[in-house]
Amino acid sequence: MDVVIIGAGVVGAACAYYASRSGLSVAVVDRGPVAGGTTGSGEGNLLVSDKEAGPELDLALLSTRLWRELAAVLPGSIEYEAKGGLVVARDETTVKALRSFADGQRAAGVDVALVGPDALHELEPHLAPGLAGGFHYPQDAQVQPAQAAARLLAASGAELYLGEEVTEVLLGRGGVRGVRTARRELLAPAVVNAAGTWGGAVASLAGTALPVLPRRGFVLVTEPLPRVVRHKVYAADYIADVASGSAALQSSAVVEGTPSGPVLIGATRERVGFDRSLSMEALRRLATQAAALFPVLAGVRVLRTYHGFRPYLPDHLPAIGPDPRVPGLLHACGHEGAGIGLAPGTGALIAAALTGAEPPLPLNPFRPDRFAEAAV
Repeated sequence: MDVVIIGAGVVGAACAYYASRSGLSVAVVDRGPVAGGTTGSGEGNLLVSDKEAGPELDLALLSTRLWRELAAVLPGSIEYEAKGGLVVARDETTVKALRSFADGQRAAGVDVALVGPDALHELEPHLAPGLAGGFHYPQDAQVQPAQAAARLLAASGAELYLGEEVTEVLLGRGGVRGVRTARRELLAPAVVNAAGTWGGAVASLAGTALPVLPRRGFVLVTEPLPRVVRHKVYAADYIADVASGSAALQSSAVVEGTPSGPVLIGATRERVGFDRSLSMEALRRLATQAAALFPVLAGVRVLRTYHGFRPYLPDHLPAIGPDPRVPGLLHACGHEGAGIGLAPGTGALIAAALTGAEPPLPLNPFRPDRFAEAAV
């Protein structure tokens, strides 16, 4: 193989797809099934609306364009839906803050429009009354994440080794030379760490460090409904929660309908290690906040909940590209809650790094060794 990718989530799948399209032979290995980690617990958000101007927004805009292309060419459906996003504000002070945020995004290439209080209900008829306004983001979209990962892997033609945990990253004098599982050795001059929340553990196997931590989040799934929510709708405090480094429980409702009828309600954030226990407080907050945004949901039944772990890095930017500390090792992890949205751009950056091509964006902001430099 030319490259072994550790991780069969959507980021690893995108890396495999774009590496294969660049002419490389690819193997993908994962301790579980396709989309068995963070990807399978995600809502499928493809967002530009929650990202301030800077490297992550640039990556999101690149990925937004690539997702549109992928939706047209991948075999089978990935349930791509260009539904758009709506960020709402309860008072004029928040509208003013959102306007400043949106001005920076617009300068970076985001399509965003101010929506007055009267026009909000034209976009979302069931929104709560009394809101001060909001901002509409037509570029926000959604995919079904597990389907997207599976379709990307199938289209890549990569050799898949599922249910095999990498126990060793093989090293030689010149750098990496492959990986070892309990069943086999997979030899290659390049290894990509796309292991999500386990990215730090994989980095350790290669003799280096990456401070990836799990950040738990819950989602509520309602009974099937008529399309009462047309866009991806959330209150302004969600943006602050995304950017926060707090380990405590944070909750801000993100509400969206689905083509099949159920409404999805997220999102909570907390750093509790890999604790998979159910948090009734987190679920209560989500339900209360969703009903405050959409009173029509107050009497709706919740059929199920699910939760997973976002791969968090301290500066909220993913680690993407070669690790100069270990020649041949590349990282593609630490995307936190944005991994599904940022996957195609990440895959394109990794493919460029593997082949020596000009990357579509500068890699420097995503350098995997930036945390070691900060610790000195």
